[in-house]
Amino acid sequence: MSQVTAEMIERGRGASSRSSTERRRLAYKVREAREKLTTGGAGHGAFEGELLRIYAESRISSAPWALLIAAAIGGVSTFWAPLQFVGIWTAIVWAAIGGAFLASKLFLRQAEITSVPAWRTKIIVIEAFLGLAWASIVVLLIMFGKGEARGFLLSILLMLGAMTAMATAAIPNAVYASVTPLCLAIAGVAASSTTDTPVLATTAFVCGAEIYFITLARRLYETSLSALYAQAEKDELIGELERAKSNSDEARRRAEEANLAKSRFLATMSHELRTPLNAILGFSEVMKDELFGGHAVPAYRDYSTDIHSSGQHLLALINEILDLSRVEAGRYELKEDAISLSAIIQDCEHLLMLRAQKRDIKIVDAIESDLPRLWADERAIRQVALNLLTNAIKFTPQGGQITIKVGWTQAGGQYFSVRDTGTGIPEHEIPVVMSSFGRGTLAQKNADEGSGLGLPIVKGLVELHGGTFTLRSKVREGTEVIVVFPPERVMNALPRLGETEIDPRAARIPHRSAA
Repeated sequence: MSQVTAEMIERGRGASSRSSTERRRLAYKVREAREKLTTGGAGHGAFEGELLRIYAESRISSAPWALLIAAAIGGVSTFWAPLQFVGIWTAIVWAAIGGAFLASKLFLRQAEITSVPAWRTKIIVIEAFLGLAWASIVVLLIMFGKGEARGFLLSILLMLGAMTAMATAAIPNAVYASVTPLCLAIAGVAASSTTDTPVLATTAFVCGAEIYFITLARRLYETSLSALYAQAEKDELIGELERAKSNSDEARRRAEEANLAKSRFLATMSHELRTPLNAILGFSEVMKDELFGGHAVPAYRDYSTDIHSSGQHLLALINEILDLSRVEAGRYELKEDAISLSAIIQDCEHLLMLRAQKRDIKIVDAIESDLPRLWADERAIRQVALNLLTNAIKFTPQGGQITIKVGWTQAGGQYFSVRDTGTGIPEHEIPVVMSSFGRGTLAQKNADEGSGLGLPIVKGLVELHGGTFTLRSKVREGTEVIVVFPPERVMNALPRLGETEIDPRAARIPHRSAA
């Protein structure tokens, strides 16, 4: 088997350069989104660039319609003003529209938005010039129309105010810069018609409409801000999720590498430890039994016995650690066969009966008869039963009692339970004793030395069979452990050869309640 290399350990300690670059990118993305959130509420910071982009896109899309409207206004104005003056006005308006269009195109061509204040100032100046160009039609028509074109002027000023406010809504100052000349033009129309009541009433209506358009533009601006804020929140959430996923993937990779290193370490150390340990056990047993003659000093025989028992304890600990590592890694292979659960429990009880009798512990059986066989790994089930019975004997005081039950579950499976009258386990320590190398405080005081791996191994082996392991305990009342195997592992009995009918008891699994 290949050994753990320094490169593997280094990868387990730190991330690769590619992972580091990805995390830095995600961190920058999250930081950028947070900057938008912290500065965007007042319409400043990173949101200003997005608002300028919205304005530029709006101006580009509305430019062809603005050119057509300017041409239409110029064509109608020829009824009152000379053609050459109308042509000059149309050229000026088209130049202003072209300037706004060109500035928007240049802004959108930027790969990265820079110098936002400078661009905002340029746009405000362009919009102010465009507003003056639109408003100059009032001077042209009043000068040559002699008041006959006031109705036409008010209608086009109303239309231009609405169009301009909607196109520049993303930048409030640009709205004011473009609409102010139109409002001044409306005031000029009113000043030239002080004696015409219908024109004054219409002018007042147009002024109110312009105020409404400005208010509507402000609402559109706030809506755009809210949309950008929501987008920033979504981007931040996506960034956080991506970063969490990246951290999770990195943690999983490290855990897999650590688990691989642990498995290789255990596999290597099991061989390295067992080889000298077998020699220790063999030679200590020879010395303990005095196969080549008695010891000159009797204490040497006692020392050999201690060496032999310590070696056996160390070998058992190594075996438990390897079993637990295989169960946790999902590499414990079940060698399943048809077994008798009650027979295995009784065999394990017989093996440990002498130990229980030495401690004057009474064992009571409650095993149901005629239980069908179970499809399971006999070695694993035997190990589960031995661990549970050993713990029960270990933690039961002299003169106590252990009750063993084997039978049906209500769902049609099989179970066995071991209940003792020992010291019990405090409720808050149950998760501790179920963890690897975990031992309760009462167990440390009252029991023999142990590794704390028995219950985790039992739980893992039971779960590999699809069963459940339950531990119930109360201090000074005792502990009960229940192992339940699912109904699909219970094998129905087959009819005898030559029988024409199937025994009803073999056709179904009786449902009996567990004790």
